[in-house]
Parts: sequence; structure tokens; C-alpha cells
Amino acid sequence: MKKLFTALAAASTLVAFADTYPSKPISIVVPFSAGGPTDRVARDLAEAMRKPMGGISILVDNAAGAGGSIGANKVAKAAPDGYTLLLHHIGMATMPTLVRNIPFKVESDFEYVGMVNDVPMTLIGRPSLPAKNYKELTVWIGQNKGKINLGNAGVGSASHLCGLMFQNALGVDMTTVPYKGTAPAMTDLIGGQIDFMCDQTTNTSTQIEAKKVQAYAVTSSKPLTTPALKDLPTLQDMGLKGFEVTIWHGLYAPKGTPADVVAKINAALKVALKDADFIKKQEGLGAVVVSDKRMEPAEHKKFVAAEIAKWSPVIKAAGVYAD
Repeated sequence: MKKLFTALAAASTLVAFADTYPSKPISIVVPFSAGGPTDRVARDLAEAMRKPMGGISILVDNAAGAGGSIGANKVAKAAPDGYTLLLHHIGMATMPTLVRNIPFKVESDFEYVGMVNDVPMTLIGRPSLPAKNYKELTVWIGQNKGKINLGNAGVGSASHLCGLMFQNALGVDMTTVPYKGTAPAMTDLIGGQIDFMCDQTTNTSTQIEAKKVQAYAVTSSKPLTTPALKDLPTLQDMGLKGFEVTIWHGLYAPKGTPADVVAKINAALKVALKDADFIKKQEGLGAVVVSDKRMEPAEHKKFVAAEIAKWSPVIKAAGVYAD
């Protein structure tokens, strides 16, 4: 009888908690530096979710490092009360293979809330690169083997993964230059310290439009309609069959967050994903806001499991790890 009373009391506390949630500011942890593409998505999403969450402030907390695992671990270990969330990209699928001694389990230490968007990548080069289109770029790469510097935002970053696939597809080894985030990598690309890089459209569209970098191709299966990217061919159309890299973002809560609270967050997310201003901002950056069943927690989790299976052999074959 005592155990039954305790269980009923706990259940009633959870119901009361869910009824009053949210009653204070919510933090969305971004496991990368401020100013990067994931940070930008998080800030746009926080604004779009604020109204459906009752006007509660939603703050962005940047916790970068170790291929995104520091920020993810911060959320995995946070109180499961719905006030600390995680916005992460494809790194949720690569960390299990990429990060040594990862302190949490991606598939069991989080409550999956829903997917946010799909973001293609762009292949961009320094402004002084003599190649003016993709075909000229392949010729230049063939003439400069052993002398090419390929930048990325750090081991395990989206740009790193895309760069690995590009080298494998061409069968050419390049000198990989990892940076502590997208911003410094882009700065050096614009300044000519590195030759080219592969990065998310959310980070490259503005630079391409301003003609600060040269753009060669996109990694989507079909050409994009964004003004800055609409004239770029896909790498598949350029002969790299099956080359498709889409960087997606998803929202997570700590394991054990009450189901009713997760449902409230998911409901607010769905409203945000239909917000015209949010959609416009994402489309302007070349991102596609999710509108399919991956908005649902169960489908989100199923999708991430499939992505883990997809990227694990690629990472193992490359022999790269983030300590």
C-alpha cells in the first residue's frame, strides 16, 4: 500500500509539473561556437518557439568542443525537466563512432523531440582560386596534387565529413586543415590561407552572394532555388554519382523528461516549423524546414539510428577520431 501511495504521489507531481510547464526561461544548448550555422538555426528556432511556449524566453547556450560531445553531454546530464534542450546536427549520428570514450549514449540518454531542417552543403573556394567553375576546379585539383589545403570546422564537423567524402569520391588526398569552428575557417578561406572547403548553405549563402568566396557545386540531389545558389550544379550532376550530403538538425531533451513535457515542446516545435518568418529565414539560407513525419519523436529517433548506420563505416574507413 505504501509503494502504491508513493507511486500515485509521484504521478500526481509529474502531472502538476507538466500543467505548469514552462514557468521559467528555457535554454537550448548548441554544442558549437556562436556565429556558426547551427547557432544561427538555434537562434531563429528559439524566436519561433517563444510564442507557442507561452511567451517564455528561450536562450541559446553555446558549449563547444570535442566534436559536439561537450554540449551534448551537458544536456544528457541536465535535470530532466524540459528547461535544458539540445539542438544538434548530424553530429548526433557521427559521435558514437567519431568520439573516443563518449560519456553518454546517443540512442538511449535523450528524449527525441523532433527534426528541424535539412541543410545541403556547398563546395566553395578562396576568391583568388583560378578555377571559375566545377570542371575547371577538377582540372586545377589534378594539376596541384599534394599542394591543396582543404579547410574544415574541426574533426567531426559537417564540413569535415563532407570533405572526407569529396576526397574519397575524387580519389585525391588533400592536406586537411581543421579549425575551431566554421567562422575562423571561413575567415582564412576568404583571406586565401586555405584553398577551399565544404560547408553548410546556412553559413555560405551570404558569403557567396557577397562574392567573398567562389562557389562550385551543392551536395543536394537536386539544384537549389535560393538566389545565391540557384546557378550551382549538384556534385551528382558533375559526375560524382551518389554524392549527397545533407546536414540535418534535431531537438532533444534529457532522458527522463516527462512525456507530457516532451509533448508540449514537440507541439511548440511543430508550430515553429510552420512559422512563415522562420521558413523564410531558413529558405534564404538554403535550408529546407522539415514538414514530414520526422517532426514526430519516434520518427526522429528512427532517422538518427539510420544515419548512425550510414556514417559509421565512412568514419571508420577514414580512421579519424575526435578526442
